Amino acid sequence: MEKQNVIKKIGVDTGGTFTDIVMSVDGTLMTHKVLSTPRNPAHAVVRGVHNILERFETRQAVDVVHGSTVATNALLERSGARIALITTKGFEDVLEIGRQARPSLYDFWVERPAPLVPAESRFGVAERTLHTGAIETPIDTAQLDTLAAHLATLVLDAIAICFLFSYVNPQNEQIAAKHLAPLNIPISCSHDILPEYREYERFSTTVANAYIRPTLERHLSTLTKSKRFPKSFRLMLSNGGSISARHFHAAGIRTVLSGPAGGVIGAYHVAKTAGYEKIITFDMGGTSTDVSLCNNGISMTTESTISGLPIKVPLLDIHTVGAGGGSIASVDAGGALRVGPESAGADPGPICYGKGKDITVTDANLFLGRIEPTRFLGGKMQLASDATRTPLEKFSSDIGLSVLEAADGILKVANATMERAIKVISVERGFDTRDFTLVSFGGAGGLHAAFLAENLGIQTVLIPPNGGLLSAYGMLFADVVKDYSQTVLWTFQNTGETIGSELSSRTERLNAGLATLLSRAETEMQTEGFAPHQLKIECALDMRYEGQSYELNVPYDSTDFVEKFHAAHEQRFSYAKREAAVEVVNLRLTAIGATEKPAILPEPLTDAEVLPDARVATKPVVFEGTARPTDFYRREALRPGNEIEGPAIITEFSATTVVPPHFRATVDTYRNLILQH
Repeated sequence: MEKQNVIKKIGVDTGGTFTDIVMSVDGTLMTHKVLSTPRNPAHAVVRGVHNILERFETRQAVDVVHGSTVATNALLERSGARIALITTKGFEDVLEIGRQARPSLYDFWVERPAPLVPAESRFGVAERTLHTGAIETPIDTAQLDTLAAHLATLVLDAIAICFLFSYVNPQNEQIAAKHLAPLNIPISCSHDILPEYREYERFSTTVANAYIRPTLERHLSTLTKSKRFPKSFRLMLSNGGSISARHFHAAGIRTVLSGPAGGVIGAYHVAKTAGYEKIITFDMGGTSTDVSLCNNGISMTTESTISGLPIKVPLLDIHTVGAGGGSIASVDAGGALRVGPESAGADPGPICYGKGKDITVTDANLFLGRIEPTRFLGGKMQLASDATRTPLEKFSSDIGLSVLEAADGILKVANATMERAIKVISVERGFDTRDFTLVSFGGAGGLHAAFLAENLGIQTVLIPPNGGLLSAYGMLFADVVKDYSQTVLWTFQNTGETIGSELSSRTERLNAGLATLLSRAETEMQTEGFAPHQLKIECALDMRYEGQSYELNVPYDSTDFVEKFHAAHEQRFSYAKREAAVEVVNLRLTAIGATEKPAILPEPLTDAEVLPDARVATKPVVFEGTARPTDFYRREALRPGNEIEGPAIITEFSATTVVPPHFRATVDTYRNLILQH
């Protein structure tokens, strides 16, 4: 690796409306923002990185970490590859059947998302591996040759191979992949993508990987072929780590939440440095809002659903809802006000951007005076504030409200959607929101954070500097991370008579299984430039009580992992059965190669009084239907120790923060805004 030679680190986050770039040069932070290019997001990435590199010319190496919504959008928009699924004969319809879960229980007209592979492109072959790993029916190579000849007549971009029990013994999948390789079509095998049990989740994840792979490959090809983009870069992963772009083919599905993951990583590092470790991250961008709960550490999960598709890979525990600055306001068939999930995106964007026709959350904030139209993006982008009045007047007339009530209603409906999202990751999991600090970022986060905190009983809101670019900033903290897993389904009796005698044998069995994963990790991380002694290894177990159909992830400790599971179960479900047998379902190992990270340095506190040049204007801003004189401040002119009483508006290059009446904003020693009420 070239870590010691790197003086520049760049984080890039491609979003629906803007592409954010943050560059750290020997501790000095530089930021840039460009409109995204939805037809080919790579063009905005190349332009943005090229622009920011022009500010600091040097021949020294640059370390780029790139997070992207390319994979996510391909799944959401169903714009991915034309793929074929090869599976065990008789199981061609696993993707169609799915699970019995019904998210819309009382909706008579609900339609399940169509599988990514249509029936005519799903092929079964005669083969069978038993749950023990024994090959009961060897795969017929002649049948594979016939299948290969048929696939050659189809128009395909990728192939997924998913056989029963291949996570125990991948032999038949490997034979099939070898026979289909001459087709020169990218192949994803389930034993590589997800060597875990539960056929539907394994099939779905593998198929999704095959589905997004060509799209992601085209995106990366645009970057690597561009003379204006660094040749070597890393991809941000959904687990909060990163890997070299050259390894993406085996981990494409692991990038689906890479942008939001960068935000959580950045928020946690900033908040922890400032002394807050129990936080709820609130990332409100142009098209969606992402929230995550960090209870003295970053939360991980292996259960996620994107566009109705289960994706079972390790990722940060992030919950997403369709509410952002570009979310479109509408009136439903019953006459009720709705906001989102449809978004105006970057093109055409909100009405105030100059091209949009649909009223958005951003338009409502601007109409109420909470956005300064001449200071958007540091004055580089002027907002057309007058253009919003006529559409809002018509909209308010349609809904039977005054224009101020309609604008305020749009914001309150959007806030309600985001409040529900926060409750999903907190209240519904046994946590009290009053015990946490809300860390707000994203381009639109500061406009809504204080209102959410007040409604949820949260006393403190932390808004980092450059909050609109925090996802890109968080990527500067990303280590090189790889995850490994293996299904084992081992049952351990837990009676008082046997626990002492079994402890040693349990530990030996688990250590032996984890040693196999460790060997793979050390080999693969060497290709990333890390020797075994440079790695940090974290082990965990997916555990459950015997007979349960769901698991909890528990950090592995050879002395008390069973008790840790009982405690985790009690936290999540309010009870524990310490007399019951426990089952270890999956072994998990994470290998971490540390990278250099930008320093977050404190500054000395000054007076509470704000310098005169920090206050740029006093204008009327509407709160609860009443226009109130409100001071506007330039955030870059505020100093640590400054205090501001609400109502106030604090502007910066990438975001705007609203300090409502009854709130006070304080600038801490790290230049974070601390809002309290």
